[in-house]
Amino acid sequence: MKLAASERLRFLLATVEKEKEHLLLTTSRLFAQKIDAAWISSLEANPDLAERLDAFVARFNRLQDTIGDKLIPELMRNMQETPGAALDNLGRMEKLGLLASVEEWIEARNLRNRLVHEYMHEPGEFAEALKRAGALVPLLTATDEALRRYVDMHLVIKG
Repeated sequence: MKLAASERLRFLLATVEKEKEHLLLTTSRLFAQKIDAAWISSLEANPDLAERLDAFVARFNRLQDTIGDKLIPELMRNMQETPGAALDNLGRMEKLGLLASVEEWIEARNLRNRLVHEYMHEPGEFAEALKRAGALVPLLTATDEALRRYVDMHLVIKG
């Protein structure tokens, strides 16, 4: 028997879909260029690229936050489970096959401070962190897709 999905779960699924589309667009535009320390150092002279970088960082962080801090706990509530600490929730999703790697998710989460603060001071390190974040975008999108498949199989979405 399928359980009825909450209105909040439906809202979060729709929000994540839009956030994912925006992140994928920004990712394709940003990583069409060679990202290195020189590119990072050139941002002060190129406000359009700096804004594209800021958009990527904001969208990467936002999608991760929405999935990890909002969607996963709401899905668990809809599964008649009690969400716990973020790490426990991620572990549960990994056990269900809905998250490929808790370790990579934590790595993506830890990139937050580096992506927000380091490019002002360490262009080489920031370039490496940025490239790693770009490589972790598929983890975020695959997690969303797995969560959607689970909802489609186990919950009834109305309205």
